[in-house]
Amino acid sequence: MSEVVNHYGIRYKKPVVTLLSQTGIGVSEVAARTCYDSFANSENEVVRRFEEELPTKEALKELNAIDGSQLLDDLAWTYFHHSILEHTNLSYLIRGTSRGVLQEHARHRIQAISVRSTRYTMSSVINAFVAAQEDLNPQEFFFQKVNELDLLVTADEAYNRIEIDAMFQKLQFQKERMEEFYTQAVAKSSLELLDEFRAQSEALFEALQKGKKKRNVGDAFKHIVTDNWKVDMVVTFNLRSLKNYFTLRDSGAAYFQIRWLAEAMKKATPKKYLKLIIKEPT
Repeated sequence: MSEVVNHYGIRYKKPVVTLLSQTGIGVSEVAARTCYDSFANSENEVVRRFEEELPTKEALKELNAIDGSQLLDDLAWTYFHHSILEHTNLSYLIRGTSRGVLQEHARHRIQAISVRSTRYTMSSVINAFVAAQEDLNPQEFFFQKVNELDLLVTADEAYNRIEIDAMFQKLQFQKERMEEFYTQAVAKSSLELLDEFRAQSEALFEALQKGKKKRNVGDAFKHIVTDNWKVDMVVTFNLRSLKNYFTLRDSGAAYFQIRWLAEAMKKATPKKYLKLIIKEPT
């Protein structure tokens, strides 16, 4: 994961994108040919056969392997008939973007998106805080453990200390207000560890990490999360929506983190798709 200093002077880790699946452009050509009843005019032999026969399994494999279509080029760039691009879908695995980007992504209505759950995946942070209560310097112990977890997209340790110290202060405030903090923080089977490892912060942390994770621990504590919290997600766009996404997000006017993501998604996208949605794909 590469790092870069943004124009505001803070170092960030850039997201990593993998293309998980692609449906090919063949389905979009078949959709367009259906509109115009022009299968016989295709330069792709497998599409021409659609006029006379239903496709076999072998034909469908050929269809999904098509690399180009003059009709789609014409419709995309001459006639701006983009609805046919909705029949082509691409799915991406995104690692290491931020919750701030997630908020921006939510503005793109036509996409399928599945995101790493904060509710179910922040046990290690809470375990670090609980174990820190047994340390002579609880705030420093908490910082060291959470910093090692690599949960933030920011890469400056000095800046991350501010973020992590703020998490600690929020949890400390909540601990002082809640009567049954520990029953919310750790699984029932781990409560006995709190007595077993008195004044042993490192041992308690390791024991909690090895114990059962408390389900939905984030329900009580996800308020500590900042916009720089690292997010993994899978997104699926149809090609028309991806065109809109790249137009808006691969732009100097876009929020810099989502621009980085759009750039990485574009690099992971095969050229046969880009040439239908970007005027001069690189």
